[in-house]
Amino acid sequence: MGDVSLRRLVDVVSSAADHALTLWAGGRTQVRQWEKVPGHPVCEADLEVNGMLRAALTELAPDAGWLSEETADSNHRLGADRVWVVDPIDGTRDYLRGRPGWAVSVALIEQGLPRFGVLAAPARNELWIAEIGRGATRNGHRLSASRRSGLPGARVPADTLPKADRDLTPVPRPNSIALRMAMVAADEADLVATIRWGNEWDIAAAALIAKEAGAAVTDALGQRLAFNRETPTAFGVLCCAPAIHDAAMERLQPRARELLGGSAGR
Repeated sequence: MGDVSLRRLVDVVSSAADHALTLWAGGRTQVRQWEKVPGHPVCEADLEVNGMLRAALTELAPDAGWLSEETADSNHRLGADRVWVVDPIDGTRDYLRGRPGWAVSVALIEQGLPRFGVLAAPARNELWIAEIGRGATRNGHRLSASRRSGLPGARVPADTLPKADRDLTPVPRPNSIALRMAMVAADEADLVATIRWGNEWDIAAAALIAKEAGAAVTDALGQRLAFNRETPTAFGVLCCAPAIHDAAMERLQPRARELLGGSAGR
């Protein structure tokens, strides 16, 4: 198993993101689009970027398994020591609406944990990079996550807030969950939380970026996130300033458990 060069990985992801940006054409995308299932859009750009990444990343690490939103899953990845976890365009809705809140997300998972995470958001001129144990950067500048100490007033990427959360402060919300998590890493938000089943490819790269920047990152029940699981999903995500994690969990868990029907597992 040869080592993977982070520099080459960044080049691969950046090239794919540049291609997506070309197709996006400054928000005037004319790419063909459809729905995989109702409410879940996909477009030609998703598939083209997926193909580019698979070819280049397979060349970079031929032994690695593959898990991507735009590729049929295979149990072959479960026997691999490492696996690429890819979302060719996270935030497809913003991509199709001509909004910049989308990104290309790639993580290299080894033994269930992200080793590298790269998030390229070319419409925002942002390149986020993390390596386990080595910290995280955006456009070459080292990141330090939010250090907020109290939950009331916490900045949350949201268009609107439910009545029970009106003590929080909404900030602009990109469609990409990965970019919302990265906002916590950059101290542009204090809290990102979801309480629904989500896919590993949505959060793998951003989870490492946020964690390496010093954020607390768990699922909606406070459990450590693990990747390349047989069913590659997690129940929600909680990414926040470490000092507010317990308070956020206290608020979030009753809602999460209600949605799970009182069960802590799927």
